[in-house]
Amino acid sequence: MIVQRPSPNHDGRPAGGAIDMLVLHYTGMPTAEEALARLCDPSAKVSAHYVIDEDGTVSALVAEGRRAWHAGLAYWAGQRDINACSIGIELVNPGHEFGYRAFPGAQMAALETLCLGILARHPIPPHRVLGHGDVAPARKEDPGELFDWSRLARAGIGLWPEPGRGEADLARFGYDVSDPELAATAFQRHWRPGKVDGVMDDECRALLAGLLDLLP
Repeated sequence: MIVQRPSPNHDGRPAGGAIDMLVLHYTGMPTAEEALARLCDPSAKVSAHYVIDEDGTVSALVAEGRRAWHAGLAYWAGQRDINACSIGIELVNPGHEFGYRAFPGAQMAALETLCLGILARHPIPPHRVLGHGDVAPARKEDPGELFDWSRLARAGIGLWPEPGRGEADLARFGYDVSDPELAATAFQRHWRPGKVDGVMDDECRALLAGLLDLLP
């Protein structure tokens, strides 16, 4: 079941643009109610299309056809207005500041169901299912290293790579590499969460090569 919790924080998408990216966040606030209150506060000027609580409750804040204000200053593969082309989902989690923890099974199951519906409605390719930290590595780290991206990939949502042998170019995959260490850290939180140190070592380069092999 989806609970309607309308937010005023949205505007129109550019005419003719496709919705071809899905961006996952954590709320990074102590409670779900605090997060929902902020995402619905017109003075905050932030929102997302959906919020999923830890018990699996889904709140719909902004219609998918509208531009929710979730990504902020961001970049991916040459695009800077990430809000214009994406759907944003917030997962209730206190985040690194307030006691970061794993994402419960009920929350992940609800996310899978929601994402599969979104992917059925919009032409979002697997390599454009990303985290906020991927598109804003200088500012954000969510949903972070405890988020189970491999589970989503097994459900047909996003990618999870096998090591490859070709080139390993973070910029070609989509990352802003103006700060290579921040880009590497963001990559690790998503694709090699067991060791997040900002160094693109041999394991990271092989995983990146595997991801690049999966690009169309």
